[in-house]
Amino acid sequence: KIIAIGGGSNGKVRADGTRAPYELEAQDREIIRLTGKERPRLLFIAHAKPLEQQAGYFELMSERYGGVYGCECRTFGSERLCEREYARSLVDWADIIYEGGGNTLNLMERWREFGFDGVLREAWEAGKVVCGVSAGANCWFNGCCSDSLKSRLGPDAPMMNVPGLGLARGMFVPHCDEPGRAEEAMELSRGTDETVIMVSNRAALEIVDGYYRMIVSDVAAPAYGERAHWYGGIYRRERIPVTPTLRPFDELFAW
Repeated sequence: KIIAIGGGSNGKVRADGTRAPYELEAQDREIIRLTGKERPRLLFIAHAKPLEQQAGYFELMSERYGGVYGCECRTFGSERLCEREYARSLVDWADIIYEGGGNTLNLMERWREFGFDGVLREAWEAGKVVCGVSAGANCWFNGCCSDSLKSRLGPDAPMMNVPGLGLARGMFVPHCDEPGRAEEAMELSRGTDETVIMVSNRAALEIVDGYYRMIVSDVAAPAYGERAHWYGGIYRRERIPVTPTLRPFDELFAW
């Protein structure tokens, strides 16, 4: 059970005291529904963020999942990834493991250094809901189109394909409705046979037992997903249908 969210706002309070729109209600409700529990346990991890930002990110998400939906919420900072049994105990406790946005390259390096990638794979195999937004969506796929190098090398650094956990096929692209994202993914995938799966802000790709569907929000601009693929020097790109029922995930890779 994977829900990979392309981006969007959870209704946080802005610096001026106003509240941003709650754009991900449909996605949040589906994450909870997939557990089959009325008040599931949420483990929110913000390991893609710098350590000093992780606690604040958890407060925002626990306000939403705990305060609004009645979930029991827990977290742990990336400095405790070295405590493998502690990390495993929290994953075992949870019904939902949700990774937030941030730097995908840093995230995957942290997880692999301490073996947390294997713990997450076991959780997914056990039927827990694994999900997240942006970097927290990238991490579940074979790879992704990531701007992770920009934080290390500056704003002119190229996009890169960061290898993920490989729980789902494809090169995932979040925020594909933002300027240049889709074009950067096209260039990054040139010369490969990988199918590119692009998901806009306010949209998510849900994958359950080899079947998929798009979850889109009607808040603000239209939300959508697309798939793309290089074949014979031609780049084919098309919208992913929005349907109420699940469809075979392999359809997205049939060209």
